[in-house]
Amino acid sequence: MAMKAVILAAGRGKRMNHLTNETPKPLLTVKGKTLLRHKLDALPREISEVIIIVGYFGDKIRKHLGDSYGGRKITYVEQGTLDGTAGALHAAKHLLQDGHFLVMMGDDLYGAADISRMLLHPWALLAERVKMPKRGARVVLGEGNRIERIEERAELTPGEYNNTGLYMLGPKFFEYPLVACSPDEFGLPQTLVQAVRDVSVRVVEATEWFQITAPEDILAAEKFLQKTSHDATRVH
Repeated sequence: MAMKAVILAAGRGKRMNHLTNETPKPLLTVKGKTLLRHKLDALPREISEVIIIVGYFGDKIRKHLGDSYGGRKITYVEQGTLDGTAGALHAAKHLLQDGHFLVMMGDDLYGAADISRMLLHPWALLAERVKMPKRGARVVLGEGNRIERIEERAELTPGEYNNTGLYMLGPKFFEYPLVACSPDEFGLPQTLVQAVRDVSVRVVEATEWFQITAPEDILAAEKFLQKTSHDATRVH
């Protein structure tokens, strides 16, 4: 069944310092390919259209990809005011009323197998099982592996789940009021938590995910991709 994917790519990525002075973060290059292309190449065949939310240097993203990529239509939506991840998704609300859809961050790296497993559920969140103590967004589970709540800026311990920012959602998401995560931003996970009263939001455990938040993460991401490609070759 044909499905849409939304990539949130409007932000500047201020923590990347000089790297994003003239380049939007999703166009930074890792292993010879932009972060956006890594994401597009990982999408399963069920995704027939990609909606990219643009803002900071959005014209460069449009020029980089054009109106199609890999046989998929690309539609651009401008996020006029950078009011958070939920605000970004709401900017594309008019394009997302005809079925469930995938949502992913424009900078992190996701594995193709994990994305495919997300499509098996109408509502889902990809979560990393933490191996070492770290700061992140704790995903608290209830009965039947259903999400009960998400705790931002939490100190996570091994075995807990950390939100990776990859979601399967339905049009019903837009029925819930936007929830602020800061004085001028609305958060997608904070808004999503309201839906767990009405729908079963499942957790899919990530096998490949790399978060890029600082300049040094670019080199680390290249090593991550080398390892994952080596592991895939070894398996086959």
